[in-house]
Amino acid sequence: MTRREIRDSAFKLIFETLLRDDSIEELYETAEEVDEITVNDSVRELVDGVISHADELDAVISKYSKTRAISRISKLNIAILRLALYEALYDEKTPVNAAISEAIILSKAYTFKEDTSFINGVLGAFSRELEGENKNV
Repeated sequence: MTRREIRDSAFKLIFETLLRDDSIEELYETAEEVDEITVNDSVRELVDGVISHADELDAVISKYSKTRAISRISKLNIAILRLALYEALYDEKTPVNAAISEAIILSKAYTFKEDTSFINGVLGAFSRELEGENKNV
């Protein structure tokens, strides 16, 4: 699987966790049974990481979302933002700019044009502040 395919599968599973009360293990099993979402160690690593850091990631989303409270952000957008922020903050193999670019690709594939602008705005503000912090170190 390519990194993009891993990310796409992880995104779909993260989105499912926002819609259903099933445990992540049940969602993995269902995905494997239906055979529409690939579940392998790389996908599990991303999904489990996002789930374990969801509260922290939501705090970051809330900080940079100037126009919408987190409760008013669509679940699709939350899934994309959580995944991008997780990769930017916790995945040493993924540069921040790559995480943002991949989030925009997911957004263009699965959301409305306005949502892509919103996601880009949140991640752009996050990136600019992160760059400023790194310059001061």
